[in-house]
Amino acid sequence: MSGASKPGRRLSRRAKMIWMGVATAACLALAPIGAVGALFSPLIFDHQGNILNPLAWIAFLLMVLFWIVCLIGPFLAWVLFKRDREPLAWAAMAAPLAWLTVLVAILQFIPG
Repeated sequence: MSGASKPGRRLSRRAKMIWMGVATAACLALAPIGAVGALFSPLIFDHQGNILNPLAWIAFLLMVLFWIVCLIGPFLAWVLFKRDREPLAWAAMAAPLAWLTVLVAILQFIPG
């Protein structure tokens, strides 16, 4: 059995900062994709009847705000990490991924 699988083993602060940097780079890489998605978000309403569909409006708002969440999430995560609130920092870092998951799930139910 390797030493890395011990249940009591914790990452050092430096290793956590490296992983926060990797997660920040991933979030920042998603931001331009989210910006392009925001530009094309009005296309949700092209299918007849979608203008009255509440799920279409929710998907529209999620798509428009995704790139903002990709920028605010890492910023808030680093602030929380600096204040030694690591569980909340990782939750803030995971917010763009959770946001994207909800967006993809809702888009499955929009006709067109």
